[in-house]
Amino acid sequence: MLKMGSSQVISLANLLIISVKVLFGSLVMVINGAFSDNMYINWGSHHSWMQGNDLQLVLDQSSGSGVQSKGTYLFGSIEMQIKLVPGNSAGTVTAYYLSSTGDKHDEIDFEFLGNVSGQPYIIHTNIFTQGAGGREQQFYPWFDPTADYHNYTIHWNPNVVVWYVDDIPIRIFKNYQSQGIPYPNAQAMGVYSSLWNADSWATRGGLVKIDWTNAPFIAKYRNFAPRACPWGGPISINQCAAQTPDNWYTAREYGQLSYMKQGQMDWVRKNYMIYDYCKDTKRFNGQFPGECFKPQF
Repeated sequence: MLKMGSSQVISLANLLIISVKVLFGSLVMVINGAFSDNMYINWGSHHSWMQGNDLQLVLDQSSGSGVQSKGTYLFGSIEMQIKLVPGNSAGTVTAYYLSSTGDKHDEIDFEFLGNVSGQPYIIHTNIFTQGAGGREQQFYPWFDPTADYHNYTIHWNPNVVVWYVDDIPIRIFKNYQSQGIPYPNAQAMGVYSSLWNADSWATRGGLVKIDWTNAPFIAKYRNFAPRACPWGGPISINQCAAQTPDNWYTAREYGQLSYMKQGQMDWVRKNYMIYDYCKDTKRFNGQFPGECFKPQF
């Protein structure tokens, strides 16, 4: 067995750090995907489970459960692999989102609305700016999200928010703050996920309730990857937005989808989109939010 002295170990560690910086352009990103290093169970700990790269959230008649990140971030890419509740999941919601705190909070959402056996899940997305949401878009998945893990990514930078499913973009929200449309760029957000009882609204508007004979309901997670800029106070508003090599997410290629990615998103939206707030004339009576009149992709 080869033995190394302390100086050799330090040199090897420095080489690893240099390699990480070359590969990812920044040392501020968390590249360890272990849940136990980056998150903690904030409710329902009596029946949830977290170890290393794996997490399991449970909903039964005693309670649901949830986790949140130990740190908060301003811009970057947040990834999570999730295997949703199988079988009859009607009335359940598995939520995965970024959020700041306070009445004027910002928030970027993935919510997975359960359904009766044989019916598709609904991928529900939303974004809040300064406490105002109401920007829902919904999709059917083009795969069975309970059969295997799938990657769900929220990419957030000073110019655009993009929701990805398995590296395929399904939605964009662009920064039109200069034109009076609020954008989430000044509040740190934590990462949250939860599994909870939402049978008052989640499945067919609340018509289908949870069948507790199917409990416990279990959602499984792995490989949490917050490749993002850690919040260090108000100074981070400028530091995390600066166009520097360390802030890799500010590079030009992350501010605009490639032609191929635009094609992928167009395919999803044409074939699997089931609701778009910008087309809901009955709800808004013609008075759509300002971003609905702006190019998003």
